Amino acid sequence: MTSDVDSEKPGERSSGIPGESSSGGPGEGPGAWDGERPGPGAGDAFEVFRDDWGIPHLRAADALALARAQGRVTVLDRAWQLETERHRVLGTSASHLGAEAVDWDRFVRRARIADTARRCYDRLAPETAAWVRAYVDGVNEGLAEGAAHAPEFAAVGLAPGRWEPWTPLGVWLSTHILFAGFPTKLWREEVARRLGADRTTLFATDGPGTAGSNGWLLTGARTATGAPIVAGDPHRFIEDPGVYQQIRLACPEFDVVGLAVPGIPGIAHFGHTGHVAWAITNAMADYQDLYREQLRRTPDGGVEALGPDGWYRAHTHTETIEVAGADPEPVEVIETDRGPVIIGSGPGDGGPAEGTRAGSGEPADGARPEPGEPARDAFISLRYPPRVTGELGFDVLPALLRARTVADLDTALDRWAEPVNVVLAADTAGSTLHRVAGHVPVRPYVNRLRVVPAEDPAYAWREGEAVPLPRTAVDGSDGIAVMANERGLAAPLGVEFAPPHRARRIRELLGEDTGWTPGAQADVHTDTRLASSRPLLSLLAWAPGLGPAADRLRDRLLRWDRHMDADSTDATLYARLRTDVVHRLAGHPALKGVTGADDPWRSAAYPALFRPWLAAVPRIGYALESLLSAGLLPYEDRLALVAASAEAVAAAADETPPGPWGELHRLSPWQALPDRTPDGPDGPDGFGGSDDSGADGVRPGLAGDHDCVLSTSSVPGVTDLFARGPAARYVWDLARREDSRWVVPFGASGVPGSAHHRDQTPLWARGALAPVVTDWNLLHRTTHRPEENPAVTTDEPVAPALRPAVHEQKVEGFGTVRLVPVVPAADAGLLHGWVTEERARFWGMGDHTREQVREIYAFVDALPTHHAYLALRDGVPAALFQTYEPDADPVGECYDVRPGDIGIHLLIAPAEGEGAVKGYTDALLTAFIGFVFGEPARLRVVVEPDARNEKALARMVRMGFELGPEIVKPEKTARLAFLTRAALGLA
Repeated sequence: MTSDVDSEKPGERSSGIPGESSSGGPGEGPGAWDGERPGPGAGDAFEVFRDDWGIPHLRAADALALARAQGRVTVLDRAWQLETERHRVLGTSASHLGAEAVDWDRFVRRARIADTARRCYDRLAPETAAWVRAYVDGVNEGLAEGAAHAPEFAAVGLAPGRWEPWTPLGVWLSTHILFAGFPTKLWREEVARRLGADRTTLFATDGPGTAGSNGWLLTGARTATGAPIVAGDPHRFIEDPGVYQQIRLACPEFDVVGLAVPGIPGIAHFGHTGHVAWAITNAMADYQDLYREQLRRTPDGGVEALGPDGWYRAHTHTETIEVAGADPEPVEVIETDRGPVIIGSGPGDGGPAEGTRAGSGEPADGARPEPGEPARDAFISLRYPPRVTGELGFDVLPALLRARTVADLDTALDRWAEPVNVVLAADTAGSTLHRVAGHVPVRPYVNRLRVVPAEDPAYAWREGEAVPLPRTAVDGSDGIAVMANERGLAAPLGVEFAPPHRARRIRELLGEDTGWTPGAQADVHTDTRLASSRPLLSLLAWAPGLGPAADRLRDRLLRWDRHMDADSTDATLYARLRTDVVHRLAGHPALKGVTGADDPWRSAAYPALFRPWLAAVPRIGYALESLLSAGLLPYEDRLALVAASAEAVAAAADETPPGPWGELHRLSPWQALPDRTPDGPDGPDGFGGSDDSGADGVRPGLAGDHDCVLSTSSVPGVTDLFARGPAARYVWDLARREDSRWVVPFGASGVPGSAHHRDQTPLWARGALAPVVTDWNLLHRTTHRPEENPAVTTDEPVAPALRPAVHEQKVEGFGTVRLVPVVPAADAGLLHGWVTEERARFWGMGDHTREQVREIYAFVDALPTHHAYLALRDGVPAALFQTYEPDADPVGECYDVRPGDIGIHLLIAPAEGEGAVKGYTDALLTAFIGFVFGEPARLRVVVEPDARNEKALARMVRMGFELGPEIVKPEKTARLAFLTRAALGLA
């Protein structure tokens, strides 16, 4: 056994930052490049501009300098995200995130992701390798600075490391290794074994591990300008920070705007060069195989595998996963001729692998399970194209940037490998493209369906061969092309596809109109028609013997317009009915072999990482339309089941009437550091305000559902929250690129507290898009850190986490709260984002511009009697806290002010994380009261929440406040409340 170079000492970092010298370009002094210089030499010079949304627009002398600039600016904006991805590639996430990350670390080490990335990098064309290295140089140059402004590093005690030239290829691999959903084969294997081989594809539909998208192309015949439009939205698991980075890359060779993947140079999936624009969706192709291996231990501790030609020595070595707060975990990495063993590997420490006998020469128990018996301790290897061919398709990326026509793009895509995509493209001359790009190996069809035996040569890949990829013409009579993961162009390449509803609905919405504009595409992006509701509602229509309440429910749902709108209570009622039906199906004897105690999710045979693909209830929920249509149950049984659900849901609705769908259907993004979301403060105002949830900033309630064009995908039968949805939206206009549009779920910055960390969330949530700015004169040249608000520049903006605190207090179970003074110029963007949300309407600044917000807090800052502070929770802005002397404020005219009175206001920030934190507002108040009464002269705190806010009033009473009279102010009727030092035992 040997130690492999894939492992890394957590926390290692380079001893210095290369390229620190600077020399200005023509007409520029050295100071003009402060904070944005990539390295020595005039040829390395680049400029960074940002629009009003903080989106970076980069300009450099050549492509290498531009790649370096992209790496540097990306790490300044997203250091934590990039380092998270690097650790995910190496399998070292658990070193700082703890035991919850071990499953992923074990998988990527077993799958040899880092080693495969090295192989693929070594096969790059020299000019592509130099381009990737330039990007990595930029990342390494900016990593220390970016990490210094990202509070997550301090929160987990992590020091920034160093990127290797092959790291971007590893990021691409780790991001897409589960993209094709190979664990679904494990599910089919269990279904076939438990329910019978004829049921293998019973649940065939896109499941919880796949990613999908919408995309459409309108030819010039269908647009107002006569030039094509390409539009759509990728549906992926929504991550925070986002998986797509809006960016512009310009040099003498090209000028491209698009959605980059952080950690990857160039623009791979969605771009507009000014001459040609392209977009992709997941082709739903199957190109990864699982093989059941027979392994045995050798006397010297090695491992042999059985292949078509008999037993042979397999590669094996042991690695160690460091785990924060726990003991290290050894991982035995085994690779056969088919590929790395990802299921069933041994515990390490020189002991036998799982399922092997300690004696030499004996195959593992369970390697050949009897028919109908579980594959106990089975070994399964993964064969995936980049591991076999050493090709990822990265040589395509620079060619995409240089493309000027559809023909250029088409030629470049011939070399694409991973993942397999459907592509739509158009150019300014009106040419169009609709094709599949990627690498699909030639092998038997059964390989796509199930786990196949490794020793049988019939299941081998045909060496050096790939399946021919389909393409079709766009310029048909309707002038429309649509891609929505349906069983269409890519049908010969896969097994499971999305239902056709989204594709059909997009075509229906586009209709026969010939005057389409970029701005009108939002109507397509946000459509909420749920066609997949038809089978369930049809059964409900004929359900026999319903009682009065269930009959009323039936009438109501049959009158429903089938739109999953955020304000629709009918949509909520339908979701309740669907959930109940899913659970009744899960309890039906016909599915007993894969549900309840027999649910494959409970099996210890597979790593926990694959449980989302093996859980029966989500599978039933996603396949509900087909399960209710035919095959599983007789028609009468389906009617009876839906009738029983209607009775149950109707009874519950009488007790708890359904609320708006958007109150339940909220975003639940993935974060490497969860548990930073408040549990819904009752209002952003001085202890009150609106009734909206305080989690709206990161968990907005949205319309849509899994099969809507607005595909905000919850898991029917499990949760109404959604983790998958539009990870970006785009509209590429080939007539005028400046009329293009884009938006992402959060913002251009991954730095908590930045003005652009959350500023696009309101746009994204309501289906609006931001303009793509292409005029350099309308952009803001930046010379400092990315958290600088380009619309309100300052000489030296200082991030809130770096400012001296006026008060610091550790609140048990919550974290450290620090109060730092508001700096109006630097914080205007952040505060503007908070005070203009609907939930902050009682703050009275809902219609204010950023400049007006800056002016107001500059005025407050100038007053000796009023003060404004940002409250930081573990370095992340959590609230705006203001104090004032009542006798110098209008509130002082409404009651008898006593000596020692101090007034306070509190605005809770939008949520900054995924998990709910109980008592969030109370914890902040504990720190605020500690600050206020830290001054002995302060004898009584005065608050004035809205008189209608019963929750806030109840909280104040709970904390010891004494309620006073109501007062009438110009903006509201308030209720005074007082908290004395004596009430807290401080007198």
